[in-house]
Amino acid sequence: MSNQPCVIGWAHSKFGNLTDSPDTESLIKATVPAALDDAGITAADVDGIFLGTFNGGFVTQSFEAGLVGMAVPELAHVPASRLENACATGSAALYSALDFVQSGRGKIALVVGVEKMTTIPPAEAAALMLRGSYYAEEGHFTPGFAGVFGHIAQSYFQAFGDQSDALAMISAKNHHNAMKNPVAHMHKDLGYAFCNTVSDKNPVVAGPLRRSDCSLISDGAAVMVICDAETAEGMGKAVQFRAHHHANDFMALSRRPAPYSFGGAARAWKGALDEASITLDDLDLVETHDCFTIAEMLEYEAMGLAEPGQGHRVIREGVTQADGRLPVNLSGGLKARGHPLGATGVSMHVMAAMQLTGEAGEMQKDGAALAGVFNMGGAAVANYTSILERVK
Repeated sequence: MSNQPCVIGWAHSKFGNLTDSPDTESLIKATVPAALDDAGITAADVDGIFLGTFNGGFVTQSFEAGLVGMAVPELAHVPASRLENACATGSAALYSALDFVQSGRGKIALVVGVEKMTTIPPAEAAALMLRGSYYAEEGHFTPGFAGVFGHIAQSYFQAFGDQSDALAMISAKNHHNAMKNPVAHMHKDLGYAFCNTVSDKNPVVAGPLRRSDCSLISDGAAVMVICDAETAEGMGKAVQFRAHHHANDFMALSRRPAPYSFGGAARAWKGALDEASITLDDLDLVETHDCFTIAEMLEYEAMGLAEPGQGHRVIREGVTQADGRLPVNLSGGLKARGHPLGATGVSMHVMAAMQLTGEAGEMQKDGAALAGVFNMGGAAVANYTSILERVK
C-alpha cells in the first residue's frame, strides 16, 4: 500500500425533498453515526472534521461545522471546519481532509457533505445558486444557473451544431441508471423520446436546455471517513486515493476562449491521470458532474474521450452507457441521483467507492478496480478529479 490517504467507511442519506429531515443538523445526525459504524471506529478515534455546505440562505443556521458536535455530542470537542466552493463544496471538504491526514496532522478525518435546499421556493433557490457565477457579468441569466448553462449550450451549438438529441441521450441514460440506485432523488425512467421532446412536462428552461437537461433541487448528506495509509492497514476495508488533483479556471466566462471552454476541467483530469500514471483506458467507470446534460458532454471532451466539438459522438456510440467501454454516472449522476450542493462531491466519491468494494448493489459494475470522479464548482471554475482504487 502506498502512502496515499484512504476511505475506510461512509454513509449516504436518501436524496430528495426530505420532509423528515427539516434542517442541516438532522441530516448530519442521520448519517455521521452510520459512517463511523461502517468504518468500524468510534467518535473518539476522529482527529478532525471537515464539513462542506453551500447554504447561502437555504437555511437560517450558519456556522455549520459546529452542528456536527450538536448532532453527535461525542464529536463536540473534535476540531471542525466548514468549507465552501460552490457545487464542488463537498470535494473541497474532502481534499482538505486528505491534506490533513497526508500531512500527519491527524490519522482519521470525518468528511461531511450536506445541504438542505427545499426550505425555500425553487425560484429563490435558483437565485441563490446564481451567486456561484461571476455575478457582475452573469447575474442577469435566468432562471438561475440554468441560464448560465443555457448560454454555454447555445454557444456550443452555434460553434458545433445543434446537439439537443445527444443531450437527451445523456439525460435518458442517467435516469435509467438511477432506477437501480436506492438513494437517488428521482426513480423515473424518462426515456429518450420524452427527454428529446419539448412538452408541457418538459418545457424549455434556458437556451436549448429543457427541464430534462437540468439537475434537481435536493436535500441530502453524504459522509466519508478518511485515514492515512498506515492506519488503513488495520481497517476492514480501504479505498485509496491513487491521485487527486484540483485545478481552477477564470470565474467569468468572458475571460475564457469561449463560454463552453472547460480548460480547468481538462487540467484537473490530466493532473490526476498523470499523478496516477494511468490513462482513461485503465478506468472502469467515472462519476462526473452532470449538473446539466451539456456539462456531461463537455466533460467527455475535457477528460479526453473526444476532441472539442465531438462530445456528442461519445454518447451516440454508447461509450458511456452502463454496458459501454467507460460507464459514466452509473449512480444516475446529479441529473437523477440529485444535487444537494454541499453533499454532491462527497456523494460522488461514495458512489465510486461502493463500486470498488462491490457494495453498489444493482448498480454494480463487475470487476470494477479503478474509478474516476470529477466534481466542479460553478461552470468548471473549481475542478476536482480523483482516481480511486481498492487496496483492501
